Amino acid sequence: MGQTGLRLSRSLRFLNRRFREIRMVVKGLISTDHPILAHLIPIRRCNLDCGYCNEYDSVSAPVPLETMLRRVDLLARLGTTVITISGGEPLLHPELDQIIRRMRKQGMIAGLITNGYLLNVQRIQRLNDAGLDHMQISIDNVLPDEVSKKSLKVLDQRLRWLAEHAKFHVNINSVVGGGIRNPEDALKISQRAIELGFTSTIGIIHDSDGQLRPLREREREIYRTLKNQGKRSYSRLNFFQDAIAEGRPNHWRCRAGARYLYVCEDGLVHYCSQQRGYPGKPLEEYTVEDIRREYRTQKACAPYCTVSCVHQTAYLDFWRDPQTIPPVEMRNRTQQKLVQISER
Repeated sequence: MGQTGLRLSRSLRFLNRRFREIRMVVKGLISTDHPILAHLIPIRRCNLDCGYCNEYDSVSAPVPLETMLRRVDLLARLGTTVITISGGEPLLHPELDQIIRRMRKQGMIAGLITNGYLLNVQRIQRLNDAGLDHMQISIDNVLPDEVSKKSLKVLDQRLRWLAEHAKFHVNINSVVGGGIRNPEDALKISQRAIELGFTSTIGIIHDSDGQLRPLREREREIYRTLKNQGKRSYSRLNFFQDAIAEGRPNHWRCRAGARYLYVCEDGLVHYCSQQRGYPGKPLEEYTVEDIRREYRTQKACAPYCTVSCVHQTAYLDFWRDPQTIPPVEMRNRTQQKLVQISER
């Protein structure tokens, strides 16, 4: 396909995607009885071992295709409007394209979070053909170090391939916090992303224990700079991070378990990647009653939450329906750390 054909195809896909995103918002405003976004994990294994990450292992096998297709169908039955495939590293799943196709066949917006290492021109074209809508790559530094190998030096060629061939939207997320050695790298990563025509966001990450560390002054300066210059998109609904950057709590109504679902490789529904175990119910048994209960349930971890997707899905409902059910007692390591922070 020539450049003119590629531009036309991208424009048509953009219009189609934007229409479906508007429809997602309208549906979310009309009813609260369905998930807006679900994260679906097809494999826990990852090809990297970033020092701050607690969401991977080095041994897990891919979830069988039929099981993954069944889970997509179950999420569709719940009325889910967006599924983002994550991991581990989802590109390690040998049948990922078929999972994405099933998501699109069910009428859902299809997203993918990847470290980008396994991308090449052929892989990008396969994702185009599968109907992928959004891809996010988080790049931590310019040069790899012992904390993270997700570096601009390694990924730049892959980013150029994406700029030349991808028909889906690409967002590059740079980060500060969580032991990232050179916060200035985030400025270079964001600049490169914008040069290539991608959107650019800035994230604040936790350390390997899931612990939030308030940003240092230079990190706060970089965070403010990148937030002000980044391109607008629905993925930039991240103003909750203003308080996180200062180490202050956010006062909001977390709708995890209702508007946002995290479905792990075992098929269990959790609040999010940092609160695995709650409610911990099989997706096959999850019903609208579970959604209604969790919609009204307070979350003890909410004030210091750093999980962007959960915050973003809650924006549609911030103005309605107070949460009247007390939070469950969370005993995992992440929650213990966050409680310690709140008591400082």
